[in-house]
Amino acid sequence: MIEKNQSVVGKVTALGTNGEGIIRHEGTTFFVPACLPEEEVRFKVLKIKNGIGYGKIEEILSPSFSRVSPRCPHFLKCGGCDLQHLSYAGQLAFKRGLVQDALKKIGGIETAVGDTVPCEKEYAYRNKLQLPVSVDKDGQTVVGFYATRSHRIVPLERCDIHPSWAETLISVFKEYVKKSGVKGYDEEKKTGDVRHLIAREIGGKFIFTVVGRGKKLPSAQVLVDGLQGAFHDFTLYYNRNEKETNVILGKEFTLVHGSGFFEATEGGITYEAGPATFLQVNETVRAKLYEAAVSSVVEEGDEVVIDAYSGGGLMTAMIAKKAKQVFGIELEAEAVRCANALKEKNGSQNMQNICGYVEEEIQAVLQKVKGGKTRLIVDPPRAGVHKNALQAIAASGVEKITYVSCNPATLARDLGILTGSLAERDGVLVKADEAQGAYEIVSVTPYDMFPQTKHVETLVCLSRKETVIGCFTRL
Repeated sequence: MIEKNQSVVGKVTALGTNGEGIIRHEGTTFFVPACLPEEEVRFKVLKIKNGIGYGKIEEILSPSFSRVSPRCPHFLKCGGCDLQHLSYAGQLAFKRGLVQDALKKIGGIETAVGDTVPCEKEYAYRNKLQLPVSVDKDGQTVVGFYATRSHRIVPLERCDIHPSWAETLISVFKEYVKKSGVKGYDEEKKTGDVRHLIAREIGGKFIFTVVGRGKKLPSAQVLVDGLQGAFHDFTLYYNRNEKETNVILGKEFTLVHGSGFFEATEGGITYEAGPATFLQVNETVRAKLYEAAVSSVVEEGDEVVIDAYSGGGLMTAMIAKKAKQVFGIELEAEAVRCANALKEKNGSQNMQNICGYVEEEIQAVLQKVKGGKTRLIVDPPRAGVHKNALQAIAASGVEKITYVSCNPATLARDLGILTGSLAERDGVLVKADEAQGAYEIVSVTPYDMFPQTKHVETLVCLSRKETVIGCFTRL
């Protein structure tokens, strides 16, 4: 019988959804990070219960041809990267398989999945940095990333999936901590001044946000002076968050230094972004993804498009350049403000931005544009599209839908509802005996927005069926 702390030798058969190796041994399925398929490894058993176990790699006895040396010394210590030990070609194949498996196992959908669109940069691709600030066991302030499945910070000087400016910022912030005496947040004691440091690069300019518990940023000028010595053009905000939750940002922003917002241009659109505006963290892959998404819904120029979960309005404005009319729906008020500013800057008079929950606003918009050549883009958060919104979409008769997803699991669930491969019985989604949904899948394409990690972005195109069976009317 296998017990905790025992060393076991086994062969990796596949990768799990988090990029960990799957090893089946004596009736137990083990999940062991840093392993690759076909490798024989020795690992230490960390936990085992009800036929499921977790382990830590001790020795690779026969390495895979896809194995590479991790670039970062913190790999597997911090929770940021999952796949630095896997060749980039292997990462692309893994992410394609991740999407395909989720569609089949969760959504009951068997369909072709295209090759993963690669990123030109395997490292240094992120335009956003988000670092927790805490204290170590000696009470000293530390900056870094959380260790895997914990809130213990792994201190670091740099991060290889971010550009070199991240290393500069970390150095400046540590000097600020040293000079000002500010303390990181202690989760156990509920004490400390600073909880997070956030940075966003926009066209070579930077928006920095320090999240803290007090009414204002301690020794603010010390940090401003340090940033001015290292960065040419930046804005600094202080965000107050006193709540004891995992939500990073509070609602209250105070401008400490700079203009507050920056402009940039992409796809012929000049846009404005602030400290809470959502933008994809990978600019090069974002451009490819947005171009494909816009092309999928606008073909002749006479289309009316609804852009649900529209963020700061960048893709909405791109659509407005080509379509007859476009409606953007977004919950975050600041993002809608930026979208309205973007509308004015670009003269996009056929663009209307609506602030509210998609599930509450989409029905009214669908009624407003009923009939004609109506198309829909949804780009929801990881939780996916709200059930009420899905029901409204499925019953709307919208001609084409493009779904942009950052979570294969919720993507599979939502596609299952739209295509009818999933049915609700007694309040629970189950695989249907026969697909009776209003839509069918045209294409599925993964995009590698996040190299070195398990995460994948996916673009799915759907079209309305010519005939809809069951609760839907014949078209």
